[in-house]
Order: sequence, then C-alpha cells, then structure tokens
Amino acid sequence: MANKYIFHRHRVKISESDLYKTYKIFFGTLVSQSRLRIINLLRGGKKNVSEIVRDLDMNQTTVSHDLARLKRCGFVKSERNHRFIYYVLNHGTIKLLMSIIDKHMSEYCIHILQSMKERGENNGK
Repeated sequence: MANKYIFHRHRVKISESDLYKTYKIFFGTLVSQSRLRIINLLRGGKKNVSEIVRDLDMNQTTVSHDLARLKRCGFVKSERNHRFIYYVLNHGTIKLLMSIIDKHMSEYCIHILQSMKERGENNGK
C-alpha cells in the first residue's frame, strides 16, 4: 500500500501514518487523569509546581513529569517570575479546546457516565 502524504500546518509534508502517530501523541496527553487535573487547575490561572502539588494533593515527581509532557506538546507554557517558574495554559489553543470539550461532554457524554453509575459499571474508571 502506498503511503499517502498530506500537507499539514505550514505546508509541511507528512505521511498519513505519521499524522495518526501525531494524533496519538496529542490524545495520549489528554488520556492521563493527572494531566487533565493539572489542565483544569490551570484554567483558573497560572500556578507554580508547589501550588499545583498543594492544590491537587499530588506528588511533586508526578506533577513535574506531567508538566514536562504538557509543555512538550504545547498544552502549557512556562514563565519565570523571579525564583519561581509558573505554568499557564496555552490560551490560543488548549483553553479554547477545553471549552469545546466541556460543551461536547455536557451534551453527549455525561449521560453515558450517569447510566454506567446507575448500572454499577463505573468502577472508578
């Protein structure tokens, strides 16, 4: 089977296979509950690692690893303020995306969770 190529952002030629690998990286970042918790916390404004650890009652190693992944994928940005590094959501993309996801979930997905709970299928997942 021939590998199809498409022109992606900035007219970069990327194979269809690599495009789906890139989707997997993007959505894989969102599949982590701890990273989603950090994203939702940062929706309220910038925080440093210590504040995130405190507010989410998570361990610092997990927070640091999650922030590195979020930053590498462009979900968050960091800014230095004296001796602290603060993390903030990428307002141009991720903040808007999370609003769209919230709207979609409230219309199409919440009822699925409610049905699963009623049937005792949730099991914390």
